[in-house]
Parts: sequence; C-alpha cells; structure tokens
Amino acid sequence: MTKKVLVLGGGYGGLQAALETRRNLTPDEATITLIDRNPYHQLITDLHLSAAGTVPVQKIQLSLKKLMANKQVHFISDAVVAIHPVEKQVELPEGRRVSYDILVIGLGSEMEFFGITGLEKYSYILKSVDDAIHIHEHIEECFVQYQQTQDLTYLTFVIGGAGLTGIELIGELADRLPLLAKKYPVEANKIRLLSIEASSSILQGFSETLIQRAKESLQSRGVEFITDMSIVKMEPEVVVLKNGDVVHTHTLVWTGGVRGNSVVAHSGLAVDHRGRAQVNEFLQSITHPSIFVVGDSALVIDSGSGRPYPPTAQLAGKMGVHVGRQISSILRNENLVAFRPHLSGTLASLGQKDAIGMIGQHQINVKGKPAVWLKTGSKVRWLSDIGGLFSRVR
Repeated sequence: MTKKVLVLGGGYGGLQAALETRRNLTPDEATITLIDRNPYHQLITDLHLSAAGTVPVQKIQLSLKKLMANKQVHFISDAVVAIHPVEKQVELPEGRRVSYDILVIGLGSEMEFFGITGLEKYSYILKSVDDAIHIHEHIEECFVQYQQTQDLTYLTFVIGGAGLTGIELIGELADRLPLLAKKYPVEANKIRLLSIEASSSILQGFSETLIQRAKESLQSRGVEFITDMSIVKMEPEVVVLKNGDVVHTHTLVWTGGVRGNSVVAHSGLAVDHRGRAQVNEFLQSITHPSIFVVGDSALVIDSGSGRPYPPTAQLAGKMGVHVGRQISSILRNENLVAFRPHLSGTLASLGQKDAIGMIGQHQINVKGKPAVWLKTGSKVRWLSDIGGLFSRVR
C-alpha cells in the first residue's frame, strides 16, 4: 500500500528530506508532498549579501516548483497553521487539512528576544528574504534621512549578536556602506558600525587565532566591538546596555539567538524550554515515532560532547538526507541507523574579499582568499546537490 510522506518546510533540511526520500522510494511505495509558505527555497547562508544590498534577492531564491519538477514530489505553497499528531494531520489556513503516514518537520526557527524590553518591537531581524529586503531598504533610507537632517544617528548601524550571522552581516556592511556614502554622498568617516555581543568573545566555536584574525580584518574597515555586554532595553532610536551606556541609532539588527518554531512548540510533541523538538538518535520525535524533525526545529545532541549541535545549514541538510534514508528503511522494514554527521567544517565570510574557516576532522584553520573560495565552493556544491544551479527565481 502506498504511504503518504509529508514534509513541512522547503529549507535545507526539509528539501533534502523530500529529495532523498524520493531517491530511495518509488512513487508506488510513497507519495511525497512538500509544503512551504514561500514558493521558493531561500539560501539562508547568503541573506547577509542581500541585506547589505550586494546581491539582489532574486539571486538567493530558488523556485521550489522548478526544484521539484520531474522529481515526482508534489509541492504546496501555503502556511502551516498547526500539527495534529494524534490524527496524523497538518492544518493549513481556513481549516484545510493534509493527512500523512510519516511526517518530516523542517519549519526552521524563530528569533529569541530573551524578554528584552522593546527589542522585538524596534529591532530588525535577518531570518528570511523579506527580512533582507526590509534591512536593505531601511539602510538606504537612513542615508536619505541623514542628507535631509544631518542627524548622525541615521549613520549609526548596530548589530546585536556576534555569532556567524551577525559577523557575516557586519562584514558585508563594512564593505557596502562606504559605497553608499559615495552614492548619496556622505562623508564615510561619519558612519559608525558597531557589534554588540553579550559573551566575552565574538564567533564562539572558532579558534582564538581565527577570532583575532576576524576582529583585525573588520576593525581595519571601521567596525567597533563591544563584548561581554548585553543589551537590556531598546527604545525608539536608543539601545540601552547593561552598564547603563546608551547607543543612539535608528538601526539595530538583532541576531543574538533563536528558539524553536512556535507551530512545533504547540504541536504536542515533546520540546525543550526553547521550543525545539526532542528527538532520538534516528531524528524521530521521542513521543511520536512517525514524525521526524530536521534543522533548527530539532534539539539534536552531539553524542561526543553531550551538547546540542549548533544550528547550521550544513547540519540541516545532512539531517534531511539521513531522514530520507530512514523513511525508506521504515517502509521496507529495515533497521534504522543513528544520526552521526560528518561535518566538513565551518566558514564565515568577513566581507567580499575575506573569510575564515575551520575545515575537516582536524579543524584546519583557513583564512583570506582560500577561505573565500571554499565558501563559494560550498554554495555551488549545495546547489548541485539539490539540482538548483538553474532554478533561481526570475
């Protein structure tokens, strides 16, 4: 009897889960339906490029319809309202429901604001193409407003959080803002670009050598760093720090943390205190074995360190491939295999011409042009894996 496999989310994990399931199962064995609220797959790892205005958003959008063409995967562009595990149904807008035998959840994460007063209301975030568009348009408007008012707060740009997303964005802005200064025109030395991080260091998880290399590269292009200092409040045009200092700005982009998707958190699945689904070694929900969870929606523990894996596109893609293979094993009554990812490393761009990375099992440090080439190569490899080299939105 043909089984119904339903995949929620066309991100890195969900997309690979749908494609790998189809690679392993015939249409007679399983129908596969992919649901995403957007008609496109977003290259999340390139959002900072569009937010800074370096790359048009069309370059980081891949048509899911084109990606699924000839794959015998049915695509539905719609929002997921709720998951009903007992009934084995997913609810869409207007009460419509889609049933499943096996469900894969890859709905991603949402920003975590940690209860900081005013932060959600007054900050910008960078989680989607729409967010990137809003940031880009806002930055351009800040230059226009400065021309009219000579108010320097319009030229003060703050990035909250100095993890991978925050540093890649600030690196891109360090290259892009001087070009905008010429466009409008504005004296470039009036621009202030500030990174605020609550922990003692930027880019936690990277080696000290690479962290220092990143700081030097960014500081040479005007970036200021404030570390070991949390944001405690945000008001219109004011960021308040823990020590009482304030930064006057019209722009705070918050990248300081994520939590699980709210649909997952309210689905009845077992979740942790941040709304991430708890899964077993096969990536199944610990309470509902017919449900797999991939990407940022899942809490996945590294058996070696005993700590959660950091949420990355690379990890999500590997989770998706693994789940696709486990679904095949379930339907063919074969043994499941535990998820033990072999990660190829971590790369961080520091602008158009610089990057750092730790590569391979031994975490070999790379920097400069070689790291830039490796980061470009990783994107090309991803596009090739999903058949997306020619699927960009026109």
